[in-house]
Amino acid sequence: MKLRIMAAVLALTLSVAAAGEIRPFPKAFRVNDIAVNGTTIHVRVGGAGPAVVLLHGYGESGDMWASLAADLMARHTVVVPDIRGMGLSSKPKGGFTKMNQATDVASLLDALKIERADVVAHDVGNMVAFAFAAKYSSRVTKLVVIDAPIPGIGPWDDIVRSPLTWHFRFGGPDMERLVKGRERIYLDRFWNDFSVDPKTFSEASREHYARLFSMAGAMHSGFEQYRAFDQDVIDNRAWLEGHGKLKMPVLALGAEHGLGLQMAEIMRAGATNVMGGIIPRSGHWVMEENPTMTVHLVRAFLDH
Repeated sequence: MKLRIMAAVLALTLSVAAAGEIRPFPKAFRVNDIAVNGTTIHVRVGGAGPAVVLLHGYGESGDMWASLAADLMARHTVVVPDIRGMGLSSKPKGGFTKMNQATDVASLLDALKIERADVVAHDVGNMVAFAFAAKYSSRVTKLVVIDAPIPGIGPWDDIVRSPLTWHFRFGGPDMERLVKGRERIYLDRFWNDFSVDPKTFSEASREHYARLFSMAGAMHSGFEQYRAFDQDVIDNRAWLEGHGKLKMPVLALGAEHGLGLQMAEIMRAGATNVMGGIIPRSGHWVMEENPTMTVHLVRAFLDH
C-alpha cells in the first residue's frame, strides 16, 4: 500500500502522541562528544542492528528525535548528532557548507565504526543529508527527507523568492547584535508561523531550544547555516551535473500544511527512486505536531 494512502487511513485511527514535548532519550542511549573535521559533535547512540542517522534542523537539536529514536532502537543502531554549531555540539566560526557538514557525518560514522546507514532528516538536516548522500553515496542505504528544500535542487529559485523564506538572507554581525538576548523572540516567529497550531510547540520545548540557541556562538552558527546556501547551490548543481541523480531509495515527506507533495517534486529533481508522502494534520514541526504519524511513516519505509 502506498505510504500516502496508509497515512490517510491511519490518521483516522491513530492517536497523536503528546505533541510538542521534550522527551528524554531512553536510558540505553550513550552520549559522547566526538572531535571530527575541525569541530566537536555531540551525539547519542543506542539500539542494535543496521544503523540509522537522524539529522535535525534549525530551531531544534537532536532532542527532537527522541520518540523516533526510541521506536527505531529495537531494530536499528540509532545515531543522533547535534549538527555543527547547534545543540550541544561546538560552535566553530565556519565550515557550514553542507558538503563540509557531510564530512562531519562521515567522520562521525568512522569514529563509531559504522560503514553504512539509513539517513532521516528534517529542515536544514535535509540539506546535510542530501550532501552526505551525494558525496558518500556508497554509505547511504535509504534516505528520508522531511519538509524542507535542498539548495539548488528543483524549484529552489522560486522557493527563495517566497516571503516565507525571508530568513534565508537574514544574518551577519548586525543581525547577531539585534537578536542577542532576544533569541526566544526570534525563534518564536519560526515556531509560530510554520505550525498549524502554535500551542503544539510547547512552552517547555520553546524554553529548552531557546536556551540552546542562547549559548555563545549559537546564533552565529545558525545564521552561517543559511549564509552557506549560495555555495551549497553551486556544490549541489555541480555534483548533479557531474554524477547524476541519487540512486538510493528516497522517501520525501511533506507536512500537510507545509511543503506537502512538493517535497517529492523537489527530490525527484535530485534522485531517481523517490516515494512521496504527506504527514497529515501537521505544519513544518512534524515531530511536535504529529509525532505518531511521522514515526509510523519513517519506520514503515526503513523496515520495508
